[in-house]
Amino acid sequence: MEAQTTTATTWVIDPMHSEVQFKVKHLMVSTVTGLFSQFDGQLDMVGDDFDDSKITFSADINSISTGNEQRDGHLKSADFFDAEQFPKLTFTSTQFKQTGDDTYDLIGDLTLHGVTKTVKLKAEYGGQMQDFYGQTKAGFEVTGTIKRKEFGLTWDGVTEAGGVVVSDDVRLVLNIQVTKQA
Repeated sequence: MEAQTTTATTWVIDPMHSEVQFKVKHLMVSTVTGLFSQFDGQLDMVGDDFDDSKITFSADINSISTGNEQRDGHLKSADFFDAEQFPKLTFTSTQFKQTGDDTYDLIGDLTLHGVTKTVKLKAEYGGQMQDFYGQTKAGFEVTGTIKRKEFGLTWDGVTEAGGVVVSDDVRLVLNIQVTKQA
């Protein structure tokens, strides 16, 4: 009987072709989009498909941008992310399960503002392609919603009319391209 070996493959995030965004309601009437411009991560695949892959990710809180310098400074302050004390957002998967032809449930531990919570996200596989340099690339769109207050981001503003300035729900939208490592 011949022993069967399982191939392990590492895929690394290509930051030039990826984006990490969050969306939050402002005054409950419009959505403000922000992004992290500095992040990294990898996907460790065992076998010939992505099912059961292990995923790690981190983002630099100081790289946050919403297109408004004053708002970005407030988000980096102790009122929100407290970038000085908690400089990184991290995620480590505990489960990556295929749920359809190109869809996955991504479950893992998200650490933000010193608080770690298990979150469930959806991932849609966009396919694979070789680039001009012979590198194999794969793409995923990862989406989900977290409650910011569960992570200690509890700053609240209330308008004179009693309206909430920032919603508790934060939508995450990550478009990630990964490069297969040789």
